[in-house]
Amino acid sequence: MPDHVFAALFERASGIVEQARLAFDAHHAAEEMRGLDTAVKETLESKSGSGHEPRCKSNLLEIRTACYIVIASLSGCRNHELAFLGTGACYSSMDDDGEVYWWMRSMSTKTDEGKTEWMIPEAAVLAVHVMERWAEPYQAALRAEIDAKHAIDKYDPAIALAKEHLGALFVGMDPKKGMQVRTLSLAKLNMDLKGFASASGVDWRLSTHQFRRKFANYAARSQFGDLRYLRDHFKHWSLDMTLGYAMNESQEMALYLEVQDELEAVKQGVVAGWLDKAEPLSGGYGNNIMEWRAGEKPVTLFKDRKQMIRSIAQSTSIRSNGHAWCTADDNQCVGNDLERTRCSSGCGNAVIGQQHLPVYQGLYDQLKELEHCEEIGDGGRARVRRDLDRCASVLTALGADLVGVA
Repeated sequence: MPDHVFAALFERASGIVEQARLAFDAHHAAEEMRGLDTAVKETLESKSGSGHEPRCKSNLLEIRTACYIVIASLSGCRNHELAFLGTGACYSSMDDDGEVYWWMRSMSTKTDEGKTEWMIPEAAVLAVHVMERWAEPYQAALRAEIDAKHAIDKYDPAIALAKEHLGALFVGMDPKKGMQVRTLSLAKLNMDLKGFASASGVDWRLSTHQFRRKFANYAARSQFGDLRYLRDHFKHWSLDMTLGYAMNESQEMALYLEVQDELEAVKQGVVAGWLDKAEPLSGGYGNNIMEWRAGEKPVTLFKDRKQMIRSIAQSTSIRSNGHAWCTADDNQCVGNDLERTRCSSGCGNAVIGQQHLPVYQGLYDQLKELEHCEEIGDGGRARVRRDLDRCASVLTALGADLVGVA
């Protein structure tokens, strides 16, 4: 799923989830209107506009799909794992530093893991709680069905089948089975997802299996600062995925392995760009790479380019600080936050590529405006000129034209 497609879908879905309470209240008001005197009902409809009840129903069904998108996107769960999701699935824990972590319980049959847990951010917790409220009337109808069957024949095997859906969140009424309340089928969910995409103005054949792969890809990319919110929510994820797994032995290990695979793919893509002779680089480590690429007789250590890229990616710590690739083994360098232009002044751990060019052009433009500012004093102007020179060296190395840059 392309990033722009996912962004459009998730933005709309999360907005619907956040506004779900208003939709519930509107639906409740419509239900109450059924019992009002006709004259009073007509008066209320004339003030609020007619046709609200069908729209309320439509909104409620869309809430279910929106919650599915949010939970699947932020948990990495497979469809059947969300189908097993039930009331009271979420709980929180706190580590020794006071950090709060949210967990979601369900079942996984893919690898016979059985009861399994996933770490989720608060946005997913909200979606789960919304679905708990959403499913209440459906679960009430399901209990009524079970009671009715039990009153007729307490040994009816259909009772056991109906009980399998008790507590499930993603439920609906099955028209093929007399409008019985049952867990949504894969076909129904995929149909709803396609309808949601269409209503969102997105031209994409959306299906349930796409969210897990997107989750793994984004979680891996969050290591490089591409998605700050995921990096913040999934604080325990590191290059060693088993370290995070140690926090909760009930977690689904397969998901960590998929994230690890995505992480390795992203790193290999970054390294492949570094080794492309046509790709200009800056920064201390970047300059060293360019010198090595230009060598007439490079040392042959690998049987082919693919093996070389894989080996370098696996042996090098790579993360993004937003303005450079940092290869240091820790994050103690002030170039990662307080003194960003330090990465361009020959830092032996920094690699600056074309994707960082807009950052340095922006810094250069802003520093130019400060260069002749009287209020900053001589010391401030000296600092500005130093940083201007650093930015200019990066822009020049990356092939930017400084002429006309204000």
